[in-house]
Amino acid sequence: MPLSQKVGSMTSSWQLWALLSAGFAALTAVFAKVGVENINSDYATLIRTLVILAIAAAIVSATGAWKPAGAVSPRTYLFLILSGAATGFSWLCYFRALKLGDAARVAPLDKLSVVLVAVFAAIFLGERLSGVSWAGVALIAAGAALVAYGD
Repeated sequence: MPLSQKVGSMTSSWQLWALLSAGFAALTAVFAKVGVENINSDYATLIRTLVILAIAAAIVSATGAWKPAGAVSPRTYLFLILSGAATGFSWLCYFRALKLGDAARVAPLDKLSVVLVAVFAAIFLGERLSGVSWAGVALIAAGAALVAYGD
């Protein structure tokens, strides 16, 4: 297989993007912990959000992904707005937790979102996980608890 096809198949892999997300999330915790040392955590979240907005706008512009407002359904807008609100509240809480606690303890508790996603996806989206997958979800929960409270 030519290199260009290998690269193309790698960049269309959800696993690659999920691992990159995890790496950037880890950097987020470390950078944010230092960033909130001398300012209010809510203001730090605002600065972070403005940076994300600028990056997202640049990517959408560069890829030509802009759509007319009417091309998006009201249902899509509703759920994206709800997702954005949840993200905003999550970030505000995360930065407040980082301001008050150690990054190495805050981040694992924050990652309990993985456990909650599995539960919510099963309840609300009808997604099914195998017994082995549920065991993994339980281990994630146990690991987060051990890291956060294990002293």
